[in-house]
Amino acid sequence: MGQVGQVVAPAVAGLDTTQLLAVAAALGWASGLRLYLVVFLTGLAGWLGWVPLPAGLQLLQNPLVLGTAGLMLFIEFFADKIPGLDSLWDLVHSVVRIPAGAALAAAVFGADAGAWTMVAALMGGTLAATSQAAKTTTRAAINTSPEPFSNIGASLLGDVAVPGMLWLSWAHPVGFFIALAIVLVVMVALIAVFWRFLRAVLRKLREVFSPAPAQG
Repeated sequence: MGQVGQVVAPAVAGLDTTQLLAVAAALGWASGLRLYLVVFLTGLAGWLGWVPLPAGLQLLQNPLVLGTAGLMLFIEFFADKIPGLDSLWDLVHSVVRIPAGAALAAAVFGADAGAWTMVAALMGGTLAATSQAAKTTTRAAINTSPEPFSNIGASLLGDVAVPGMLWLSWAHPVGFFIALAIVLVVMVALIAVFWRFLRAVLRKLREVFSPAPAQG
């Protein structure tokens, strides 16, 4: 662990390897749920001096990035609570959240960390894919109910879970990994239970991005 610490120490002074891995995992996982909230909160925390952002993440402190992320966050907050529109929003962002989660996780270590940057990217992308699949699956299942309250409740749960997990990764990285393990078990169970709804979403995704057949 000492050698590992020497490799990743240049990423950001004052953060040990466990905390860097926790932050990378949190950014990846949370991006699959609320990408714009992740970008906005991380950038704002760095800009206000609440946390020492690694060099690879300091771009998020840029006022232009903060403003754009804040605007998209405002739109997503309401879009995510409207039945039907939330699934469409998730469908469109399924091609954005996973690579973004991988990129944000990799940025924690920066380009100079070599293998650890790749490890973080793979971890972040996998966690983003898992949370994205669990969210899309669950919300598609909830949308079969005519009442809107369960939909709004599920959305509010995400609004709370993302900042909570991000904070935990910075303040208590070991506790974060314990919470993440529990959350992942729940998410995998939800994907298994509601798999048929995920297949329907994937079918729609193929229809959206597949080229239209040529007219004879």
